[in-house]
Amino acid sequence: MKQIKVVAFDCDGVMFDTDRSNQMYYNKILTQLGQPLLSRAQFDYVHMHTVDAALDFLFPEPGLRIEAEVLRKEMNYFALIPYMQIEPDLKPLLAQLRPRWKTAIATNRSDTMDRVLQEHGLEGCFDLVVSARDVPHPKPHPDPLLKILEHFQIPPQAMVYVGDSSLDEQAAAAAGIPFIAYNNPALSAQYHIRRLGEIIGLMGI
Repeated sequence: MKQIKVVAFDCDGVMFDTDRSNQMYYNKILTQLGQPLLSRAQFDYVHMHTVDAALDFLFPEPGLRIEAEVLRKEMNYFALIPYMQIEPDLKPLLAQLRPRWKTAIATNRSDTMDRVLQEHGLEGCFDLVVSARDVPHPKPHPDPLLKILEHFQIPPQAMVYVGDSSLDEQAAAAAGIPFIAYNNPALSAQYHIRRLGEIIGLMGI
């Protein structure tokens, strides 16, 4: 890991436990449109994908999809941010990584990321934040990770990406970036960890 210059993170499921907030968000839309609550398979999908892809998946019927989009625009996701539980090791880890290593986020969130960082006291803790709205194609495409490489002018081997889903795994592989799988032994990765604090040992701190 001596060649690493940038440590990048996924947001949902890595920096935060967002199970409750995401369930509340999508269940509210489903309920208002007379649909059953999220199944486990549906939750696994929406948890990883952008909100647009999630709504496409949940509402394949065009009429319902249009109604879901209207409800989405009327809803205030910011009210759900307090239900996101920050990973206990995150802030101590960032304090030890910076400024020696640059830190970044590559997430499939769109317009909520800035507020999430603000509400959880993480403003200024990342050198670059790349959301789904910042690239032509979100994960599993490599675009968010390639944007980070371009920003810091580094080769893929000089960055690691910490993720918890198959989309993260695919994006890292497509970008040629070493992947750290967080709390998901089913993923193919160069390293597997169960707590973010384990990255301290990997970095030789």
